[in-house]
Amino acid sequence: MIINCDSCTMQNIACSDCVITVLLNIKPLPGKTAEFSDQDQTAINHLSTAGMVPPLRFKPGRAR
Repeated sequence: MIINCDSCTMQNIACSDCVITVLLNIKPLPGKTAEFSDQDQTAINHLSTAGMVPPLRFKPGRAR
């Protein structure tokens, strides 16, 4: 999975509670991308289910 803040439909809505910004300690900036493997996604889901990190809120859309 490639996450690009520019194409996230949750941009400016859920950035402050985004697991990507929490785990990578990044600010959602234009052009910023993050890439996760299936294993990474599974780990994020487990951490989220356990309440250790916020859920992944990325909703892909068109780049702005």
